Amino acid sequence: MRSRMEPLVRVPRTLLRVFSPEEADRLVAALRTHRDRAMVLGMLLAGLRRCEVLGLRFCDVQVADRRLVVVAGKGGHHRVVSAANRFFEALGAYLHGERSDTADTDQVFVVLKGPRRGMPLSAEGLDEILDGARRRAGLEQATCHQLRHTCLTRLRPGWYAVASVKWLTAIELIDRPFGGHFQVDRYLPCSECGR
Repeated sequence: MRSRMEPLVRVPRTLLRVFSPEEADRLVAALRTHRDRAMVLGMLLAGLRRCEVLGLRFCDVQVADRRLVVVAGKGGHHRVVSAANRFFEALGAYLHGERSDTADTDQVFVVLKGPRRGMPLSAEGLDEILDGARRRAGLEQATCHQLRHTCLTRLRPGWYAVASVKWLTAIELIDRPFGGHFQVDRYLPCSECGR
């Protein structure tokens, strides 16, 4: 008996849907703590990955320069990224009003209540926070990866050279047919982008 070979059906890859400015504002407004706002704004305004937000240490935060040093990036890539004033305002409010003085870690974001209070926040904990905010904001979907992509497509104004985007984000982009530049839409004025 001969086996039949079924033709493989190629499923088209869809692009990740990014947030509109209104959706991003609704999501941030639905967050309950300054810690949560700072983490989400780190992904939304600075393009950080979930692991990079959770891996931030105090020595990685350069408040005077409005920059974050990413040392726990994907693939071991190290880079420095600009962050908006809104991120630093939320971070300051969290550190002065919410973070436990007894936390015994140099990681910035910790659990705020319960038996794990003061311990580093986990990826599952961040996903749970984001899922609750998504429901309260009435959004169909909201992921950490979506926040990062929103930053890269809407929050960085103007044209960027592919090499610059690779450096800022530590990702490999395919070559662009329009002269090696990456087009992004204008979303926030430069003062809000942290530049």
